[in-house]
Amino acid sequence: MKHIPIRLGPLALLLTVISICMTTLGILAFTTARADMSLAEKYASTVQSRYVLEKQGQDFLRQAGEALAAGSALEKMEGAEKDEDGVVYRTFECGEFRLQVGILQEEESFRVTKWRIQKDWEPAGGMMDLWDGE
Repeated sequence: MKHIPIRLGPLALLLTVISICMTTLGILAFTTARADMSLAEKYASTVQSRYVLEKQGQDFLRQAGEALAAGSALEKMEGAEKDEDGVVYRTFECGEFRLQVGILQEEESFRVTKWRIQKDWEPAGGMMDLWDGE
């Protein structure tokens, strides 16, 4: 019986390249999954804060309706401020977010004139060497 020699050089090289590629893809998949999880947690926190603010704003509108039904003025509600146009404002805060609700009293009801949820943003490194206008 004749013995045929098997050359392992090309096969070993191919298996080494495949194992390096699979390891690289595994590491990339893991880091992508971690980044997705971090982003999902940040988004969940943002949505939770916004929902809390929405609930507080809706409670304010309910209280305004009850105050009008009782015959009391809207500006006498707790935390409400009235501007020169007669719009009654109330500001709610939750974490980094802020909701400002503005209502204008009409004859027997009110109209929502402002409903703004915002988050103050400051650049991480400041404004550097930008001209300040002076």
